[in-house]
Amino acid sequence: MKMFLVVYAEASDESITAAFKKLGYKSYTKMHGATGEGEESEPKLDTHFWPGRNNTLMLAVPDEDIGCLIELVRRLKIEQPRAGVRAFTFPLEECI
Repeated sequence: MKMFLVVYAEASDESITAAFKKLGYKSYTKMHGATGEGEESEPKLDTHFWPGRNNTLMLAVPDEDIGCLIELVRRLKIEQPRAGVRAFTFPLEECI
C-alpha cells in the first residue's frame, strides 16, 4: 500500500478534487492552507508579497493504482499549469 500525496494551488481545489473523484477516488484526507515554495510555481506564502496557499490531498491506495494516479497528475499539470501540481508517494502500513 502507498500514500499518494498531491500538493496544488488552493485556487484549483475544486477541479483537482473533482478529477480524483471522477476516477473513483472518493476516500482522501485534505489539508487546507499549506504554504511553501516549490520548483515549478511561484511561492505561496499567504503574505502580501507572496499571496496564495496550497492544499494537500492524501490518498491511501494499493500499489497497483499508483501508475493511474501518476498519469492523472501528468494530465492535470498540462491542463492547469499554474496550479503547481506535484505528487509524491511513500510506503504506507495501516496500524489499526
